[in-house]
Parts: sequence; C-alpha cells; structure tokens
Amino acid sequence: MILAAIAALNDKNGSNKSAISKHIEGKYGDLPKEHAALLTAHLVRMKESGQLLFLKNNYFRTDAPDAPPKRGRGRPRKPIDPNAPPKPASPRPRGRPVKPKDPEAEAANPPKKAKTAPAPAVDGSAKRGRGRPPKARPAEPAAA
Repeated sequence: MILAAIAALNDKNGSNKSAISKHIEGKYGDLPKEHAALLTAHLVRMKESGQLLFLKNNYFRTDAPDAPPKRGRGRPRKPIDPNAPPKPASPRPRGRPVKPKDPEAEAANPPKKAKTAPAPAVDGSAKRGRGRPPKARPAEPAAA
C-alpha cells in the first residue's frame, strides 16, 4: 500500500508521511485507529530494509529513476585533484619536541642509586612506613 501510494502521488520531491497517510485513507476508506502508528512502523522498516529512501523528511522509492543518489553518513570527502602536485612532507615531526640534553648538567648530577628497603626493626621503636602494613603470615605447620 505504501509503495502504491508513493507511486500514485508521483511527486519529484518525494512523499511525506502525511501525504502517504491521506492517500491510503482516501483509497481504502475505513482504517483502524492504529493506522498512524502502523504506518510509521512500516515506513521505518521499509527504510531500514532499503525499499525506501528517506531524504529531507520525504520518502522515495529506491527503484525510481528520479530518486536521489544514496549518501553515507557524515561530511562528504573533498574531491582529489589528480593534476595537483604532491604535498611536501612536514618540516617537523608531530608531537612534543624532545628536550636537548645538556652534558654539563649530567656531570653535575650523577644518576641516583636505587633505594633498598631498610631491615625492619624488631623492638617496635622504629618509625613505621607509609600505608597499611602487610598482613602477618601465620607460621607454617611442620610436616609430619
């Protein structure tokens, strides 16, 4: 019914939902009260299956010769000129530039040695480190 209504309306700019609905109501007369919801659902399903093309709030048949070409989502790409000369490479690489190394600064500040963990004091008077202390492990029972 929808494809027949679009063909009968034969508008070069396509047919909107209200025009399709009025045509169906005029041709088939008494329709159920859910007609608007059913029409919307069928239009969406036909659009997703590729039977209809939806453009500027109007529906077109995809097999019609005057249907506009299907276009993908987003902004279209710029046309590439085949006669244009190739672009020169960028003079500098992308990203943050590397800091120059100063040999005098390296000599004045020798690299630091890795710290080793101090041996824990048994008497309890030693200063505790930051954070939660590790869980005390229970003594393993001797194998019999």
